[in-house]
Amino acid sequence: MPKIDFKNALKVLYQPSPAIPVVVIVPQMKFVMIDGMGDPYTSQGYQEGVEALQEVAYTIRAMLREQDYDFEVMPLECLLWVEDSEFSIEKKDQFSWTSMIMQPDRVTEDIFNKAVVTVTEMKNPIAIEKVRLESFHEGKSVQILHIGPPNTTQASIEKIHAHAKKFGYLLHGKYHEIYLSDPARTEPSKIKTVIRHPVRKK
Repeated sequence: MPKIDFKNALKVLYQPSPAIPVVVIVPQMKFVMIDGMGDPYTSQGYQEGVEALQEVAYTIRAMLREQDYDFEVMPLECLLWVEDSEFSIEKKDQFSWTSMIMQPDRVTEDIFNKAVVTVTEMKNPIAIEKVRLESFHEGKSVQILHIGPPNTTQASIEKIHAHAKKFGYLLHGKYHEIYLSDPARTEPSKIKTVIRHPVRKK
């Protein structure tokens, strides 16, 4: 049974260059999601949400393998924004966030619900009732690959802003990070994060 790696199938979205920002068109995709507030780098609620998401994602994969469909579980992603204020990466304590993991199109609401029941019965993580399955269409966006510790993304964010301005785009929607590396297993200087922001024409 071949194993699908969506990071390769969607290489333009999940493996951008660290050299210069690029404009991409992000199609509608399915995600398991969970919402919260506060600094995702230190928040207990964020850690609990990620735990629940990952349990559901790996359970869905196990269920689909029984149907002769195998795939690599996708990396964790996070949408970040500040309510009633201009977004700044420095306002971590004011963040609202949506943590999410992309799912294959064949994941139905029924499959998702069965996965949640299984996870609840086996492990019952604190945030399991907050996890949902939802389609998300980001559309035209500017992105770049950031290499380095998570607290050093400002330079990459500024590159995105400059690139958008140069080509006549305005930032809109929610700031987006995709975590390609496991920080517990990766040297800080080598951690890879996709930095993305939706844009629209002025």
